[in-house]
Amino acid sequence: MSAGTVAEISDEAIGSGANRYLGKPFELLTERERAVFRRLISRHAIAHDSNQSFDAKLTPSQRLADKVAEFGDSWTFIILFGIALAVWVAGNLLAATRAFDPYPFIFLNLILSMLAAVQAPVIMMSQNRHAAKDRVDAAHDYEVNLKAEIEIMALHDKLDELRNTDLKSLVAQQQEQIALLTKLMLGPPGQQRQDL
Repeated sequence: MSAGTVAEISDEAIGSGANRYLGKPFELLTERERAVFRRLISRHAIAHDSNQSFDAKLTPSQRLADKVAEFGDSWTFIILFGIALAVWVAGNLLAATRAFDPYPFIFLNLILSMLAAVQAPVIMMSQNRHAAKDRVDAAHDYEVNLKAEIEIMALHDKLDELRNTDLKSLVAQQQEQIALLTKLMLGPPGQQRQDL
């Protein structure tokens, strides 16, 4: 079989599955839905760790931004920053006339402003990347859920088919038994039983 024939067969199989389980023709399927059906037909697993594959594509600067955002969003940072501010203010208040940043701590305000100006975009970059990671997770969850739902519907179809086959077999056996009972009750042809 050529590759074109295999593609046509799988497109036909995808189309029949899409009509049966999603109520959509092949042309209206998204590429993600087609990929799910291809994996379903070829019996390939969809589940994988999307976080691991996403993290593997991060650049060193993106990893650094994530670490900075992670540290800036911790109690360790808040406590250390509070201690540093307290030392700065106390040192300058106690030094009084020899203070390098006397009250109203203009140099401290400048440093805090610069820190906020640098830290805010880094945190935003990290948050945007985590939002993208969440979208990848959601897309992967959709694929896994769609495949599971289709497989459950296919199992229901198989169970219904088995039940119908069993019912037909039971009806055929009952008809056979009724025919045998009728034959026993009536006796050989031409001879009727008297004890009825």
